[in-house]
Amino acid sequence: MELELDFSFFYGNTILPECIIIFFLIMILILDLILEIKNKNLFFFISFLSLIISIVILLFQLQEEPIISFSGNFQADNFNKIFRIFIALCSILCIPLSINFIECTKLSITEFLIFLLTATIGGMFLCGANDLITIFVSLECLSLCSYLLAGYTKKDVRSNEAVMKYLLIGGTSSSILAYGFSWLYGLSGGEFQLQKIANGLVNTEMYNFSGSLIGLLFVIVGIGFKLSLVPFHQWTPDVYEGSPTPVVAFLSVASKVAGLALLARFLNIVFPFLSNQWHFLLEVLAICSMILGNLVAITQTSMKRMLAYSSISQIGYLIIGIITGDFNGYASMIIYLLFYIFMNLGTFACIILFGLRTGTDNIRDYSGLILKDPLLTFSLVLCLLSLGGIPPLSGFFGKLYLFWCAWKAGLYLLVFIGLSTSIISIYYYLKIVKLLITAENKKVNFYIQTYKVSSIFVLSKNSIEVSIIICVIASMFLGIFINPIINLLQTFLHLNSFINI
Repeated sequence: MELELDFSFFYGNTILPECIIIFFLIMILILDLILEIKNKNLFFFISFLSLIISIVILLFQLQEEPIISFSGNFQADNFNKIFRIFIALCSILCIPLSINFIECTKLSITEFLIFLLTATIGGMFLCGANDLITIFVSLECLSLCSYLLAGYTKKDVRSNEAVMKYLLIGGTSSSILAYGFSWLYGLSGGEFQLQKIANGLVNTEMYNFSGSLIGLLFVIVGIGFKLSLVPFHQWTPDVYEGSPTPVVAFLSVASKVAGLALLARFLNIVFPFLSNQWHFLLEVLAICSMILGNLVAITQTSMKRMLAYSSISQIGYLIIGIITGDFNGYASMIIYLLFYIFMNLGTFACIILFGLRTGTDNIRDYSGLILKDPLLTFSLVLCLLSLGGIPPLSGFFGKLYLFWCAWKAGLYLLVFIGLSTSIISIYYYLKIVKLLITAENKKVNFYIQTYKVSSIFVLSKNSIEVSIIICVIASMFLGIFINPIINLLQTFLHLNSFINI
């Protein structure tokens, strides 16, 4: 691995994608302050363009060798580049979800985009952060912008309640994580960089000391809060229900992408000598998340709270890839995460569109939607069934590959629980599907009676519908191309990342 210490252009272009977003973010600020542009759609275009350019740069950088830059504080390898692409992709899909929502709620567009792009930058830096300070600052950049976005609808009581809970619990989790970092800093002899911490623990002979296990516990707990792993999930349902729905859509995928990248890199680099211990801890957390998330989701009456518990169960599935620990395990996690981005954002896009037209997110109010909007119903049904893993949709292929890799690694209990809880998830997804295509008590509710829909779905100017179309197509057909995707991952990740796969 090449260690680059000279002041070359953006340190060998390792952070060029993030710098592009920062440049366009500053451009939005200047245009808003000086020119006072009335056509705010220009800001959406600038944001969209910055993210597209960043993804293109990252795709070209996949051909490069791993580089550690900024005196060892940032690592650019293909593993974290893929996760940085995913975070930018999440933002690209979430921007169209925000346009009509902000126009209808008459909120400020500029500040919303600034917070969204800043959160994206924080998440992308977090994926490649290679020392404790950079990790903490990047994580707080993502977290603080998430708090601001969660409370963006200031006049909504539920939004205020959500942001208070999110802020308090998020601050607690950051404190726990910082305390874990302090243990590692002390035990390693005052080292900050991840690889030097691992070497320091060996040199000081503290790797078998109980303090290393304490540091491991605090780090997993701190990251577990960010990932909504059980039992650190308490904030998730309330934040999902009270926050603006486009914000929830972004948080539901971006926080998972950044958190999984951090968790995988941190545990493999710093704690290779405690692999048995953290594998066991992650197994317990994954099992609890899959069981509790799916069981509690059955009882929910709010669509957003149901998806909150569904996301808790989904992170349990994704953790299985890290526990597997070999190339197939990490590849299956990456592939299922890619499918999950489209499935989940497609579901949220449908909920946003329905909410803007009706003002409700109660599950029973979706009863008989097919009578007024068959195309939106069809889209929501496909995304829900893909989340449940119904063949031949993408979610089925993603779960199949994930469970197959875990079975080959001998994780039979995890596979059994994963399959069992997936069947439970199919039940509550199908319950919603049944409600969509049949009227409850054979009566059309008030919201469906007054529902207004565009005459031509595809030709509508509604930007939300564009995201719906993209996500539905990906949820339907992306799984068919799973073999080419696996081959691409083998090409890019072969002996080219921190996990030596």
